[in-house]
This record gives sequence, C-alpha cells and structure tokens, in this order.
Amino acid sequence: MTLDPAALGRRIRELRQRRRLSLRELARRLGVSAATVSQIEHGRTGVTVSRLARVAELLDVAVTELIGPDAERDGTPRTRPPAAATGGDWRSFPPMDLDPVLTAALEAFLEVGYAGAAVRDIARRCEMSVPGLYHHYASKQDMLVALLDAYLDSLWWRTTAARDGGADPVERFARIVECLALHHTYRRALAFVGLSEMRSLGPPDRERIRGLRNRQQRMVDAEAEAAHREGLFGTPHPRDAARAVVTMCTSIPHWYKAGGPESPEEIARRYVRFALDLMCLVSPRVV
Repeated sequence: MTLDPAALGRRIRELRQRRRLSLRELARRLGVSAATVSQIEHGRTGVTVSRLARVAELLDVAVTELIGPDAERDGTPRTRPPAAATGGDWRSFPPMDLDPVLTAALEAFLEVGYAGAAVRDIARRCEMSVPGLYHHYASKQDMLVALLDAYLDSLWWRTTAARDGGADPVERFARIVECLALHHTYRRALAFVGLSEMRSLGPPDRERIRGLRNRQQRMVDAEAEAAHREGLFGTPHPRDAARAVVTMCTSIPHWYKAGGPESPEEIARRYVRFALDLMCLVSPRVV
C-alpha cells in the first residue's frame, strides 16, 4: 500500500502552517531548497523514508500522524472532516481563521482578480516585505491553492455534518442545500474566489480541486436519487435537477451582499423551498 504524495503534501503544509513555520524555514532545517518543499507540499515529488522521519521530527509529530487519518491511500480520499471542525455546528460561521497573508491575498483576488494581483501589493496589504511574504508562501499560486483548499475543506465538513443529521433522503437533501446556501453567503468572499479562479490553477492542482468539487456534487446527487427511488421526489431527472440546485446555490456569491434586506438564514430557507420545488417533492413537509 503506497501513500499518495498529494495527501501527504497537504498534511505537511497543514501542520507547518499550524506551527507558524515558514516554508523557507522548514526548507532550511531540512537542508533543501524552498522550491523542493513547495513541490512536496503540492504532491509533485515523493519523500524518502528518512526525509519523512525528519519532517515529522521538525513538525513535532509522529510519522503516523503525517500518513494517518487525513491521508489518502491508493488514491481513495478519506472523508473525515478536519480535526478543527469535528463536532462543530455546521450552521455556525465564526470569523474566518486565515493567516494575514491569505487574508491579504483574498482581498487582492477579490478586487483585481488573480491575474491582476501583484505579490508586492499582497505584501503591502499584510504589512510584510516581499521576501518576508515568501517565507510563508513560495508563490502567488500557493496562496490561491491554500484559499481554494480552505473553501472546499470548510464546505465539505459542513455539508457532511448537515447530511448526517437527516433522517431520510429528503431531509438530508434539504439540509445539504441549506448548508450550501449558508456557506455561500457567510463565506461569500472565499466562495467567489474559489468559484471564479479555477481557471488560474496549474494543471495538477486544477485536477485535484475539480475532483473535490465533483465529490461535493456527488453528495447531493446521491440524496436526490435516493429520494427519487423511494418515490419522494417526482422529477424524472433527479441528477440533472440536483446539478441545477447546486448551481443555484453556488451562484449566490455573485449577487449577495452582507447587510442586505435578508439574512443568510432567510435566504437559505428560501433556497431549500426552491430546491424541493425543483425536485417535485411528492408530499409537502416541514424540513
């Protein structure tokens, strides 16, 4: 059984950032270039057993923690939510815990787009020098990847928790839709960048992120099709309708503005009704 380099790289990056260790500092301690560490964190190069042991030592974790619960083996993704999210309330959206560099990058990408954002401007926004910024992220591309990972990680654990609280396919479907709508209002900025800048990703990360988005769609498809099989949804096209529902929810960041006449909760409730109407719910119910 071999370890997937992409999963290992994400785990190393997550632990490094959690310990406030810069990419360049980890590279220095390993005795390699920052570019090599960046390649490892993006799953573009393998890691020897001896180097893996040294990385674990520098990050103050057991090797098993690097290759354990959050890793992917044989290309099969583990679907356990991030540890920080376990037990969390999927309807609760506290302020985002992005580091200063990612906060600045998110602001810049929103204002001028990824292509128009200059690293120097991002550094200015977070009150760092350009060399100082590169201690945290090796490139502007790394910042974009980290933001998209944050968007999809948050969305996945929340929709998983929402789904798992449902008693039947209709309730699970409705809870997932509610979560999608809430996430795309409360996390509007992150979602907007996540949805609009897919084209700016390099090929390896673009395919990986596309796979995570497809996984999210399959969650909705599964409940829609289950409800259809049980005679609870009357539409003859449950999969097409499910895709329309997800598209409806992910379009919210294009028009939603905080402080508008309706709260995210009111919007989410209305979108659940839209979704159930689209699925041709057979027996109206309170969900």
